[in-house]
Amino acid sequence: MHDVHATTLPNGLQVFIQESHAAPVATFWIWYRVGSRNEPSGYTGISHWVEHMLFKGTPAHPSGTLTRLIDRLGGRWNAFTWKDYTAYFEVMPVEHIGVAVRLEADRMQNTIFDPEVVAGERTVIISEREGAENYPAYYLREEVEALAFKVHPYRQPVIGWKGDLRAITRDDLYHHYRTYYRPSNAIAVAVGDFDPAQMAVLIAEAFGPVAPGGPIPAVRAEEPEQEGERRVVLRRPGGATALLQMAFHVPRAGHPDVPALLVLDGFLSGFKGVVPFDGGTGGRSSRLYRALVDGGLATEVGSGLTPSVDPTLFRIGATARSGVAAGALEAAVNREIARLHDEPADGAELARVKRQAQAQFVYLRDGVFRRAMALGMFEAVEWPQTTQSLIESVEGISSVDVTRVARTYLSDRRRTVGHYIPEDGPEGGAAEVVS
Repeated sequence: MHDVHATTLPNGLQVFIQESHAAPVATFWIWYRVGSRNEPSGYTGISHWVEHMLFKGTPAHPSGTLTRLIDRLGGRWNAFTWKDYTAYFEVMPVEHIGVAVRLEADRMQNTIFDPEVVAGERTVIISEREGAENYPAYYLREEVEALAFKVHPYRQPVIGWKGDLRAITRDDLYHHYRTYYRPSNAIAVAVGDFDPAQMAVLIAEAFGPVAPGGPIPAVRAEEPEQEGERRVVLRRPGGATALLQMAFHVPRAGHPDVPALLVLDGFLSGFKGVVPFDGGTGGRSSRLYRALVDGGLATEVGSGLTPSVDPTLFRIGATARSGVAAGALEAAVNREIARLHDEPADGAELARVKRQAQAQFVYLRDGVFRRAMALGMFEAVEWPQTTQSLIESVEGISSVDVTRVARTYLSDRRRTVGHYIPEDGPEGGAAEVVS
């Protein structure tokens, strides 16, 4: 990161600052190392709920004034929660970026958790979850994740189980906020048309007085090695066609096999962006698309790997054409996995995937938003890569590497398979774990 100014404040806040003078704009992000990974049983969804509460105001920025403030200055802001982190960001005309920095320092310490607002937000979040449940793919993903992980909290949905959302109290939320929202558990990222020295002073003045807080509770759960295929069949009303989802256990972000797994993913469905929520779609020249979509079995198919703090899942999913069974999709996917095991890819195909990777890395450096997002994500998942070093790692991957990681990780014993079978009748249904 030769063009990134990195430092750590005495209270533990990590700071990454990068100049970008293409346009008079700047973005400021604050990442907290807390997500569904950090939630104990009975409290699932609490990190996402706290994210909602940070938009409800502080004594200095009362509820309702925050959005008007950002809008009036010509900016935009938002946030998202994932398994490993929660991130907040603003994109502003550069002359107003100081407002964003001071606002985030204020929200880190002084967010109001009014009981009536908490109660209202409970309804909003449960409605958000029920809206997601209308999508069979979401339901199936929950079932597959819960089966693939026996003990690790990656088995929990980010939005939380509905029973937990009904039970979490205002005090639970405030305790979670005070535990994890502190400088020593946060990463500040600023990218834009500013002087980096001045930005460093601005961040130090805003966040420097904030107390570092005590130690963060460790995530001790370690997923035992999977020793055989797991399988779930979900039958419920909703949706017109069958779905297939497959998940394979793969290493954490910092493992040396991750670049080869990203290239393997490129073979299956096109090389995509590595930053969550910002990935591109799979390519029509990819193996899964040609076998399943061009082959008349599926309307869409994809695969992917989201780099994570702990060992995670490599996913494959497909939506069947009308009249096609999930088993037919699974057989077609397995044929493509077998090709990866048995047939070394030719140089032309490998070169095409690497060209797709180069394009995605260009997009990753396009504009202040994506640059800041990448900087924060790499640090939040403890991935000792930069965009440039990842480019170099991917460029060095050979066909032999792809075959090796396919045989190592896309194996029966690491696999969890989910079928969704739509049924007539009232909403409800059941998941059947068949092995």
